[in-house]
Amino acid sequence: MIQVDRVLKQFRSRYIGKCSPVHFFWGSFDLACTRFSGRLATQVPNVDHITRLAYSHEVMSCGFWPGSGNIQDAAFYAYAAPEPPQFSSSKVKPESAFYNPGTKGFILMYEDVRNLENPDHAILSFFQGVYDLVAQLGNWDRPHLERKNFYVI
Repeated sequence: MIQVDRVLKQFRSRYIGKCSPVHFFWGSFDLACTRFSGRLATQVPNVDHITRLAYSHEVMSCGFWPGSGNIQDAAFYAYAAPEPPQFSSSKVKPESAFYNPGTKGFILMYEDVRNLENPDHAILSFFQGVYDLVAQLGNWDRPHLERKNFYVI
């Protein structure tokens, strides 16, 4: 978790728009970071008050969790809310990453990263690739949300 915290903080540092601190969700036991587009999101009908507040604005969120539901092993994840058109049919890197309908987001299994020569690079590429996809498909105002002259993987 300490290493994931470090990588998430590096990912967070590349963004000058509103962004959550790296935070731990005790209910799902995940470590996450959320970027906000600055625009209100379309409200989903029939959701509880907490979910309505959590997704009041467009977000891209990513993190790490030990797994649950249809992903039973530790994994990195990244998703958008609301999900832009063509998001689920897109591809991101590394090649082992995949879209998971059960979580409505992209998954990169921990085991696929653990023994790589440069796991930080793989994780940052995954988070950045999903962010790039969300920002492009969702028409985010990238010049006002991202650091200029910053090395991006």
